[in-house]
Amino acid sequence: MNLKKNLSILTALAVFQAFAVLPASAQSTDQSETTPVNKATVKSVEVLKKEQTISESDVKSGAETQPTQNDATEEVSPETTEPPATDVTPVEPVTETETPEAEAEEGETPAPAPVEVEQPSAGNQSLQGSTGGDLTLYMNSNKMMQDGKTYLAGQPMAVKNGVSYVAIRALVDRVGYDVKYDNTTKETIIISGEDELRFKTNSTIYTVNGESRSMKGPAYQEKNTFMVPLTSITQALNITYTVNQSAKTVVLNLNTKPAASFTVQKEIFAGDVVTYTTKSSSPKGLAIVDERWTGRQDIFDQPGTYTVTYAVQDSSGQWSDPYSLTIKVEKPNLPPVAMFTTDKEEYKMGEKITYIDQSTDDENAITKTVWDNNALAFFVPGPKTVTITVTDKHGASDSYTKTINITGETLYSLSDFNQLFTPVGDKFTFNGGEVPAMEKVPYTYTDEPSLLIRSNSPETVNTEGIVYQESSFGQTRFMIHHVNNTGKRVKMYVIATNNNPYTAVFEQQNMGFAGPTPFATVAGKLSIDKWFKSIQTGVDTKKMYILPGESKLILTELNAIPMKEGQVISLYSDTFSDYTLDYNVIMIDENKDPFEALATLPVLDRDGVHNRGTYPNATRVITYDQEVGSKPARLPLGDNSSDPNLEGTDPMAHTIASNAGNFGVLYKITLNNVAPRTLISFNPRGGKYSGVALVNGQVVQLASDSRSLSAPNEQGVLHRTGSFGESVTIIFSAAPGSNLPVNLLFTPLPQEK
Repeated sequence: MNLKKNLSILTALAVFQAFAVLPASAQSTDQSETTPVNKATVKSVEVLKKEQTISESDVKSGAETQPTQNDATEEVSPETTEPPATDVTPVEPVTETETPEAEAEEGETPAPAPVEVEQPSAGNQSLQGSTGGDLTLYMNSNKMMQDGKTYLAGQPMAVKNGVSYVAIRALVDRVGYDVKYDNTTKETIIISGEDELRFKTNSTIYTVNGESRSMKGPAYQEKNTFMVPLTSITQALNITYTVNQSAKTVVLNLNTKPAASFTVQKEIFAGDVVTYTTKSSSPKGLAIVDERWTGRQDIFDQPGTYTVTYAVQDSSGQWSDPYSLTIKVEKPNLPPVAMFTTDKEEYKMGEKITYIDQSTDDENAITKTVWDNNALAFFVPGPKTVTITVTDKHGASDSYTKTINITGETLYSLSDFNQLFTPVGDKFTFNGGEVPAMEKVPYTYTDEPSLLIRSNSPETVNTEGIVYQESSFGQTRFMIHHVNNTGKRVKMYVIATNNNPYTAVFEQQNMGFAGPTPFATVAGKLSIDKWFKSIQTGVDTKKMYILPGESKLILTELNAIPMKEGQVISLYSDTFSDYTLDYNVIMIDENKDPFEALATLPVLDRDGVHNRGTYPNATRVITYDQEVGSKPARLPLGDNSSDPNLEGTDPMAHTIASNAGNFGVLYKITLNNVAPRTLISFNPRGGKYSGVALVNGQVVQLASDSRSLSAPNEQGVLHRTGSFGESVTIIFSAAPGSNLPVNLLFTPLPQEK
C-alpha cells in the first residue's frame, strides 16, 4: 500500500509542467554547468533580444537588463472566460549535482535534466512559495534554482508570434507572491504586497492596481496551464534580471527585504531640534515591527558633519539594508542686527528726513525690512520715535528704535511738502473738491485703426457658454475680463477659425494676462502692468498659420490655469491677422475639449451692468503743444465729455453699444510743453482706482504696494519736471475692476527752501 502511495506521488511529480525561461545575452562568469546550444535555445535568445532590445555589447558584457516600460501597443484581443490552470507548485529536490540537458532536435523542447525530488509536503502546496535569494531560471529547461536548491517549473516557455510566454503559477510561487482566481470577473490575480495584477485569457490587456496596460501578446491556456508574457510580470513588479548567455541562465533579482529611508529638515543648526521623517515598506506587504538607529541625536550640540543610519525589520524577521544620511550641522544662526541713522538729529516741521538703513546680517540674508513711523517729515513738534525691524532668511529678527526731535519751526506746509517730496508711484491726500474748478486742458485727439473686442458682460458667468463672438481682420485688441460663478472649475478659451479659402496668418503682438485671483482690482491692475511691459519688450510676440477651414486656440495664456469658483481673469492683447478670422470666447468645464464643446454651447446674455461690444478706432492719440503746468489744470479721461465713449456694436445682441469708461482704449498722450517745476499726478473721480501708466517709457504704479487710489481726495505722483520745460509722454489704459473717470493733474511746484 505504501509502495502504491509512493508511486502515485512520483506520478504526480512527473506531470509537473516544464518551465521555459525568457533569455537574453550575457557572458557567464560561472562555468560549473554547461547546457548544449540548440536551435530552440537560439530562438529563445533571439526573442529575448527582440523583446528587450539588448545590444551586442550587452550580450558580451553580461549587463543587467531592466524591463522596458510598456509591453506593447496592440489592441485588446477578445476575452474568454476559461478558468485558470491549476499547474502544481514546484517541489524542492534533494540533489547535489545535475546532469547537463541533452540537445533537442529542432523544434523540440529539451527534456529536463534528471533530478531527485522530495515527496511534496503540505507546506509545498501553499500559494506563497519560499522566497529566499535570487531565482535562477534555465533556458529550455524546467529547472529553477534558489538558495542552492533546485525546483521543478511548470509548462515550458513558449514562443508565439515573437512573444515569450511562461506558466504564471510556477513563476509567482517561487518569487513569493499570492495567486488566485476571480470567478466573477474571470481573471487570474497576482498579489504582491499592495500591488495587484489581473490577467484574462485571450486578452492583451492586463491591469496593475486598476491601471490598464498592454502586452505584446494575449494570455492563453495550454493544457490547463495559464500562460502570460514574462515581461508583463517583471515590468509591473519592477523585477530586474541578468542574462548569462554561455551558462544559458536568467537570474531574477529578487529583493524581499524591507526598505527604509528618512529625511531631515534642509538646514540644521547646533542646538536645534532635528525632525526625522521616516519611510519604510515591505515588497511582500509585511508589517514593519521594529527599527534601529545609529548616530541619531535629537539635538546636535556642536556644529559638524554627522552620519545617521536607519534600518527596519518586517514581521518575518528580515532587516532592511541600513540607510545612511550625512547631516551637516551648522553653527547656530546669528540673528540680524537692526540699525539705521538719520542725516540729522533735529528737524523743523515739514523738513524732509533722510533715513539710512545700516542693518547687517552675518550671512547677508536679510529678507524683510519693516519701518514704523518713518514719515518723510513731521508736522507736529516734539520727540518722535522711529523703529526698524529686520528679519533674516531663517526667521530670526531684530529691531532698533531711534528718537529724533521736531522743533516748533515750520519749513514746509503739509501740502507743499507732499507736492515736492512724495516719491513717484506713491500717493498723498489733498482737497479733491478743488479739482472740478481747475481749467481743463483743451486737447483734441485722433484715432489709430484698431478694433477693440471687449468681452466683459456677463462679467460674472453663471453657466458654461460663449461669452463673445466676433469676426475681425487687421489690427485687433482683445480685452477679456470675467468671473467664474458656475460652481465648478472652468477654463476660458479663445478659438480662431479661418473660413477663407486661403491660409491666414495670426500674430499675437503682446500679452497682458493676470489671474485667476479672487480680487478683480488685482487682476485688472496686473493685466495692464504686464501688457505695458510686453509692449516695451516685445517678448510675447507669437505667430501662427491657420489653414482654410481650420480652428486653433489663440491667446493661450488665458486657458493655461483653471479658474476656481469666484476667481477672476483679466487679459489684454494686441493682435493682427491678414484675413478675416472668426473668434469665439468661451467658458467651459476644465475637463472638456474646447473644439468639441463649441458646437453645443449657448451664447450667453449680457448682465445689464457691465459692457461688451466691438469698437473701432480703439487707440486714441492726444498730442498737446501748448504749455501746461504753469497754472493748475486737469486733463479728464473716460468722462464721456472731453473724452467721448467709443461707439460700436454688440454682435450677439445685434444692438448699438457704447464703451462706458472707454475700458480697453489705449491712450497715447504726448505733452510737448510741460512747464518747469510741474507736478503731474493722477486723481480718480469715479471711485477706487488701481492701475499703472507708462511715463516716458517707465512703468509707474498708480499707488504702490498694491494699494488703490481713492476718489476724490487722493492723487498719485506720476512725474515732476525740473528746472527746464520738458516733453512728457504718458501711455494709459483704464484697468478693469477700477472706476472712471480720472484726471491727469498739472500743478506748479512750490519753491524749495
